[in-house]
Amino acid sequence: MTQTSAVPLPPPEERRRLREAGALTQAQVAERVGVSRETVRAWESGRTAPRGRRRDAYAQLLWSIADKTGGQEPEEVHDMTALQYLAESTATAPGPPPERPAETRLTPAQAFDALYAFCAPALVRQTFLLTGRRELARESVERAFQNAWQRWPEVARDRDPAGWVRAAAYEFALSPWHRFRPRYRHPEPPPSDAFDRALLDVLLQLPPPQRRTLVLYDGVGLDLPETAAETEASTRAAAKRLMNARTAVAARLPDLSDPSALHRRLAELASTERLRAAKPMVVRDGSERRARFWTRAAIAFTVALIGTTALTLRTAPTHYEPPVPPGSTVRGVPPRMAPGPLSEKERELREKLRKQMQSGPERLLPQVT
Repeated sequence: MTQTSAVPLPPPEERRRLREAGALTQAQVAERVGVSRETVRAWESGRTAPRGRRRDAYAQLLWSIADKTGGQEPEEVHDMTALQYLAESTATAPGPPPERPAETRLTPAQAFDALYAFCAPALVRQTFLLTGRRELARESVERAFQNAWQRWPEVARDRDPAGWVRAAAYEFALSPWHRFRPRYRHPEPPPSDAFDRALLDVLLQLPPPQRRTLVLYDGVGLDLPETAAETEASTRAAAKRLMNARTAVAARLPDLSDPSALHRRLAELASTERLRAAKPMVVRDGSERRARFWTRAAIAFTVALIGTTALTLRTAPTHYEPPVPPGSTVRGVPPRMAPGPLSEKERELREKLRKQMQSGPERLLPQVT
């Protein structure tokens, strides 16, 4: 008869979030538990389950991370399976929602805060590795969670809400339009450690697809198929990007030619910055203000469009009026001339006409009485 462990083990989809919240790589977790990195990866994907003493050590490590990160109350983070219940309760499905124990019922705001508490701290550090800018990293994470709150029923139903938010944050952080913003034209102060500065400089010189693949695989600890799916590339293309990125890093920093050393240095570089995310309530309020602003802007644009259309219909002509052609010069007409003196022939003709008798009735001449 097997003895059941007293320490509960989080579900597979929450184990990776806890590890990311503690800024740990799969290699570091494997070293603490006493297993290989591939075993930890299989535990996080749900392909296998830990047993015996290793299960107890793994569960204690995860819950210790949960106690240290986020600073949330125990009732908000003690059971992350409530996110799955929220995905069912927030969906507009017919029929009453399934009955669940009272301790697992969370409101949408509480579930969002729990997801934010587990994902935001580590996600800010990961985004810093992509951009090298602290403010841009915080803004990217806040914008991603604002979009997630606006689409919360969709995000809650997703199989990996953390992956949804992470993809949105990475897309916003790597947008090329940030270079035109005045506040991001000048570089930020680099890390104080010389090796960290060199590593960050190498990362920022990589093309964005290679940089994102390297952070996801070696920093976050995703599998190659998961990395390819999140970067919207094939597995072969993701592997090629990863190899090119590792080659570029090893050429500049030979000490990081070993993948395990690269994992460790990426985690140390991300954790030394002490980046903090905003409060979840601030993010939710910002998302609602942003939604109200765009809603009012859409209404104002619609009203302006309707007014312009009505004015056009009011002032437009009701029948066709042919255009007046432009004037043109008529050629061949002699110019007007004032009467001048008579010539000799004209004077003779006038005299002749006066002398000859007129044929026809006699003229009536007025007589003076």
